[in-house]
Order: sequence, then structure tokens, then C-alpha cells
Amino acid sequence: MLKTPTPNPHPLSVAPMMDRTDRHCRYFLRQISHRTLLYTEMVTSMAILHGDKQKLLGFDRAEHPLALQIGGDNPQDLAKCAQIAAEFGYDEVNLNVGCPSSRVQSGNFGACLMLQPEHVAECIAAMVSATKLPVTIKHRIGVDDLDSYEDLVKFVSIVSQTGCQRFSVHARKAWLQGLSPKENREVPPLRYEDVHRLKQDFPHLSIEINGGFTNLAQVQTQLQIVDAVMIGRAAYDNPYLLAFADSQIYGEDTPSPSRHQIVTAMLPYIDTWMSKGCKLNSITRHMLQLFHGQPGSRIWKRIITEQSVLSGAGASVVEQALAQIPRDSLLVSN
Repeated sequence: MLKTPTPNPHPLSVAPMMDRTDRHCRYFLRQISHRTLLYTEMVTSMAILHGDKQKLLGFDRAEHPLALQIGGDNPQDLAKCAQIAAEFGYDEVNLNVGCPSSRVQSGNFGACLMLQPEHVAECIAAMVSATKLPVTIKHRIGVDDLDSYEDLVKFVSIVSQTGCQRFSVHARKAWLQGLSPKENREVPPLRYEDVHRLKQDFPHLSIEINGGFTNLAQVQTQLQIVDAVMIGRAAYDNPYLLAFADSQIYGEDTPSPSRHQIVTAMLPYIDTWMSKGCKLNSITRHMLQLFHGQPGSRIWKRIITEQSVLSGAGASVVEQALAQIPRDSLLVSN
């Protein structure tokens, strides 16, 4: 008998993004929304097993809820990584079966694994057996010519037998040859209907939809059909869209932070990392779009961009930039 899924504690998440969702980005986003699920960048299993674990996996406790996304194809290695994720205190562990880059393909992981659903199931099963953390998967609706709805159903049917907790589905197929990763996020058409149908056909699974969402109104519409929504680049290019997530998506009766409050909350964090020898621009580069569409956005970005790279730059640069923002733009707006 199919089980009724438990209510999804994370109806909204920010997608794992290479060169974006590092620990500084996540801490910044956490000042905007306390409840939205955040992901690490994809970290390969080989890096986790043989690299500097603290550098690769360390995070601030304030970043919870937080999922570690892993790239790999060896079940035993992935099982060890799942155990390490639990030891580090992550809330979830996620297997990447959606990245189409040539570098990832050369390692036989990412989107090309959709061609091997039985092997993906072995990987997920090993991870599930190794940890009590929820084990989830992020994948495409298909790859190359293996992109029919029936192919998607076969993939989910096989993998779901392992105890996988959630399927985060990018509603585009991936072309393994001929398109860059950026083009693979934009060229293949979005097929939301396939993900919606997947939820209808697998009501016992938690189905999350990803691809093309830019505001919370769209998220609320999708939540009438699926269990969760993942926002990608839009959350990075306009991070303040998350400011109303806790109230509108999670139903919390708490005021949304103003942009001014968000910047102010980052100052002690910046001071702490500067004292450790961190370069200011490694933090502030994630804050550039906070005033997206607001008066003063251009001068904010100019000061931050030009001065964060200077020797000895610290939190005072951010305070200087904030002082240039007209007061009207500090008002909370949706």
C-alpha cells in the first residue's frame, strides 16, 4: 500500500548553484528568509573524501535548514559522504543527477546518470542505508532523446523504490552535447505539465518543481499542484524576493526584514571573517543585487565592486555604500 507523504517541511528552496551558493551566500540569504531550505554548491564525492572537509563542508549554524548536494556515481563513496554529511550536521543530503556540464559527464555523474536509473537507485540505496538524514535527488525531466514522460516515470519508479525522500525536478530536459550548462538552463523548453503529471501519478512522493520561477506568486500557484518549488538564479539576481517567503509561504506572523536591516545584520559576520583573513569581495559579491530595481542600486554596486577588492577593505566599505542609498528604498516592498 502506498503511504501518504508527510507534509513537506520545505515548500520553498534555493537551488544549489556553482560559484554562487557558498557559505557566505547562504549566510546572506538566511538574513532574508529564516525558513527557506538552502543548498550547498555541488561538491563531488572525491573532493569530500580526499579534500579539506572543513573548507568544503563547513557552515555557520545560522544557515539551517541546509542540504548538502553531492556529485558522484560510486555507491560506496556516496554512502561515506552521506555519513560525513550527518557528522557535519547537515539537515539533508542530495544527489545531483541534473548537471549537464562536460566536466561532470567525464566523471559519469550529473544528468548523464539519468540514462542509468538502476545505477542511480543503487547509489541512493547506499546513501539511505548509511544515514538517517533524508536523502533526496535533483534531476531533469529527461536527457537527449530519452525525454518522454514514460522515460521520466520509469526513472522515478525505479529510484523511488530505494526510500528516496524527495524528487526535485528541473522541468527542462538536458542535452548532453551541443549546449553549454547556461544554454541547458534556457534553451530546452520548460515542461511544467510533466512535473505536475508526475505528482498526480506518484501522490505518495514529495515532488518539487524547478525552472524559470522568479517570484513568490508563481511559487504559491505551483504549491497548489506540487509539494515544493525550487528557485534558482532569480534568488541570486534578486535576493530580496525571499523577504516575504516566511510569511507568504510558511505562514509566519513575523515582519519581513528591510534591505537596510539585512545589510546591518551582515556587518558582524563580515568583521568576523575579515579577522580570519577572508577577502571582503568573497562575501560582498553575493550582496550586489540586494537593491535590485531600487533607487541607489547602481551606486551601491559600484562602491561594493570597486572597493571590496582593495587591500584592507572591511565592513566600513559596506557601511559607506549603504549610506548612499536613499531612505525611501529602505522601505519593505513586495
